[in-house]
Amino acid sequence: QVQLVESGGGLVQAGGSLRLSCAASGSIFSINDMGWYRQAPGKQRELVAIITSGGSTNYADSVKGRFTISRDNAKNTVYLQMNSLKPEDTGVYSCNANVRYRIWSTSDYWGQGTQVTVSS
Repeated sequence: QVQLVESGGGLVQAGGSLRLSCAASGSIFSINDMGWYRQAPGKQRELVAIITSGGSTNYADSVKGRFTISRDNAKNTVYLQMNSLKPEDTGVYSCNANVRYRIWSTSDYWGQGTQVTVSS
């Protein structure tokens, strides 16, 4: 079994910054892609940023230049540095990891989500 635990959400004023962390633990052989998703009230969940095991990244257009995703493979942890936050960034942020838990088996796991609220 694999668990993802997020931290770092909260309330911040527009223009401020937050850093989210997501640590994976459990039966982990290796981790492939890790990503952050968010869901705003009344909207579908959307991809915010994703990072491969080799460090390649991809971002939603709405956060390019403001958010930075990174990971520490030794700690099985992914981070999301969010700068110049806007009210439209408000939502529940969840991390996702594609985990190889056996040599030939992978599965996707999700964290419980952390609330980010940006006030205007």
